Amino acid sequence: MPAPLNIKRATPELLPRLEEIREAAFAPVFESFRSIMGDEIYGRAQARDDAAQGELLASLLAPDSGWEVYAAEHEQRVVGFVSIRFDHETKVGELGLNAVLPDHAGHGIGTQMYEHAIARMREAGMRVAFVGTGGDPSHAPARRAYQKVGFGVELPTVWMYRTLD
Repeated sequence: MPAPLNIKRATPELLPRLEEIREAAFAPVFESFRSIMGDEIYGRAQARDDAAQGELLASLLAPDSGWEVYAAEHEQRVVGFVSIRFDHETKVGELGLNAVLPDHAGHGIGTQMYEHAIARMREAGMRVAFVGTGGDPSHAPARRAYQKVGFGVELPTVWMYRTLD
């Protein structure tokens, strides 16, 4: 595990760096989706959402987004980020879009980011935390990382596709 990270609130000025991290971390995920779905279904049903993920990241940094985004620095270099939001009515906190640079993955950075996010949820009075992730092989490391910090109740979902000839 690396030395403790410096985890700080992300600002819009960090967007280019966070976007680099997002692109690098999600490239294998999007390729996995394409491989599983095939080119035609992927192109019609998934590619647009994948391409829009950069816009989603930018929107999370907007002051009125309802999200808090945190950047993780290791050796004075941002190597990951995590977004969270709170539903004060239900007392449920959501861990949203997050990523770690692939060359830093597997070294506890995600764990430290998620622990920070969970602590922030507790501080905000949340009683439950949840995160959504994929069930495909490319998301296996993310599932393990979430399990490592205590996410254990899973609700499986299956998305099914077919072409219409």
